[in-house]
Amino acid sequence: MFITGEAPWGDEPPFHAPVFVVTHHARESVVKKGGTTYHFVTEGPARALELAREAAGDKDISPAGGADLAQQFIRAGWLDELMPHVVPVLPCGGRRLFDDLGDAQIEWHKTQVLDSPEVTHIRLRRIPTVS
Repeated sequence: MFITGEAPWGDEPPFHAPVFVVTHHARESVVKKGGTTYHFVTEGPARALELAREAAGDKDISPAGGADLAQQFIRAGWLDELMPHVVPVLPCGGRRLFDDLGDAQIEWHKTQVLDSPEVTHIRLRRIPTVS
């Protein structure tokens, strides 16, 4: 996701905060205008989440990525919210977001839908599991 997003975001990306990119390819951090610095984390999603939490302090963090990374966060129970973006394009390939999540039932409550002809954004809030 980083490779396809870096060029369109340009020299001043909209994040204005540290961004932790989960990758298998180590590289130096990339500093951009406006307070965005991309840090490349090769120790996996748990380490990236730890670094993001440290950087955010008491602010929220917003993980982003493809289905594989989202599945890892869902399986680990690290997401309070999920915001899939549905576009009217069938790529005929790729990974299905809600596959391979294990046997435990996960319930989500729809809290917001923003719709346009180009994309539908659906905000889902995870319903805590009652033990």
